[in-house]
Amino acid sequence: MNRVALGAPLRAMRRSILLAVVLATTLLIGASPALAAPSGPDAPTSPVEPTAPAVDATVGIDIYGADGAPSTSIVVLIAITLLSVAPSLLLLTTAFTKILVVLGLTRNALGLQSTPPAQVLAGLALFLSMFIMAPVLSEMNDLGVQPYLAGDMTFAEGLQAAIDPLREFMLAHTRESDIALMTRAADAANPATAADVPLTTLMPAFMLSELRAAFIIGFVIFVPFLVIDLVVSAALMSMGMMMLPPVMVSLPFKLLLFVLVDGWTLIISALVGSYG
Repeated sequence: MNRVALGAPLRAMRRSILLAVVLATTLLIGASPALAAPSGPDAPTSPVEPTAPAVDATVGIDIYGADGAPSTSIVVLIAITLLSVAPSLLLLTTAFTKILVVLGLTRNALGLQSTPPAQVLAGLALFLSMFIMAPVLSEMNDLGVQPYLAGDMTFAEGLQAAIDPLREFMLAHTRESDIALMTRAADAANPATAADVPLTTLMPAFMLSELRAAFIIGFVIFVPFLVIDLVVSAALMSMGMMMLPPVMVSLPFKLLLFVLVDGWTLIISALVGSYG
């Protein structure tokens, strides 16, 4: 009796649960598009024809940066080029050669073979050249280099403006006879004015004038030391000391004379004053 009484409510509960599951499934199928019947595949599309890439026939390098100023790469390239030709420019267009020759002749006049060393003489000549050429280099920088870097001049204009002060310096210390010699050697017409002298003629003419002036100064330096050598040699001959080298005896007297007259100051003053 109890089983019959309990079985009726259980069957009613099962039917209610089954009815609820069927109803929920029906609602899900009707509401979800993913569970709908699948549609047919889309029609394929034809491929797009490829387009040829644009090719520029010209290749160029922009040498100017912002505000018309030259680019950093071009400035670095010019600086490296100048450094490669700097030794030639130093020898041919500055006072370096004349100063180095005079200092070398002074060492030979004293009878010293390696004192001061060649590196010391070259360094002294270099810094004296920078001291003498400082006004010219400053003018070259103000007239040519800075306007070019600022974009106010082209490279050709800046180069010409920078060369003009150097040309004036070389012309002021070059003899006309040396310019005429190089002009005849080149079989060229005589320049009408100093500004018409080409650099290919002016540079070797300037070097000839510098060597001539250096030898003149060297001759003046040699004379007093030559007198000391003659006196010492005559004294040794009169004492019968012919086997003793005169240089060994005259060298202390030369050094003493050079120190007493403050020889380095006199020589450097004469070199700097020759470009006044």
